[in-house]
Amino acid sequence: MSFFGFGQTAEIDIVLNDAETRKKAEHKTEDGKKDKYFLFYDGETVSGKVNVTLKTPGKRLEHYGIKIEFVGQIELYYDRGNHHEFVSLVKDLARPGELSQSQTFDFEFTHVEKPYESYTGQNVKLRYFLRATISRRLNDISKEMDIVVQTLCTYPELNSSIKMEVGIEDCLHIEFEYNKSKYHLRDVIVGKIYFLLVRIKIKHMEIDIIKRESDWNRAQCVSTKTMTIAKYEIMGRAPTLKGIIFSCT
Repeated sequence: MSFFGFGQTAEIDIVLNDAETRKKAEHKTEDGKKDKYFLFYDGETVSGKVNVTLKTPGKRLEHYGIKIEFVGQIELYYDRGNHHEFVSLVKDLARPGELSQSQTFDFEFTHVEKPYESYTGQNVKLRYFLRATISRRLNDISKEMDIVVQTLCTYPELNSSIKMEVGIEDCLHIEFEYNKSKYHLRDVIVGKIYFLLVRIKIKHMEIDIIKRESDWNRAQCVSTKTMTIAKYEIMGRAPTLKGIIFSCT
């Protein structure tokens, strides 16, 4: 709706050149829901079209330039006014002037560096997006389109097992052993529990998988949040064996 002529007089649409064939990936939004976005990898070219549609045919649209940006930025939920942009590319689509009819502009960002993977957490969000802007005297007209970036990694050459001991002096001595120290998100965690000394009554035992998210600023940890992703009951009564083998999927 336009009040006193100050409303938006045009609509912007961003369309990728390979939208029909490019894969999409699910990604979590801030409200915890999942949505699908176009998937890109580091070094891939991002190209497409910006469609500017005049809402009132025949009415001219004066502007101070039309541009499109490719942005990679980190947003802190507790400091939303202060974003860190680690990628910022700009393409000018039109010089200052006026549009007398709807128009389409081509753009291409060649071999774009995308060093980090898209991420939405409890404290922070790392996102990549395209933003098309029509600059005007009073109110700019803009449109954003998010994409998802995934990084391709190789398996580590060294992935040794983990052993750790916990317990209470002279009462309980347990040794945990995990088959490796680094896991893929889809891996199965396999391990063993050895009961070396048990002199107290054990009702049950469970293993929690916990995600820890830490925000760092100038080599100083600003905040840390933890979230339990999954719980697995390993034992529901006192141990009768010296060892238990478990797996978490």
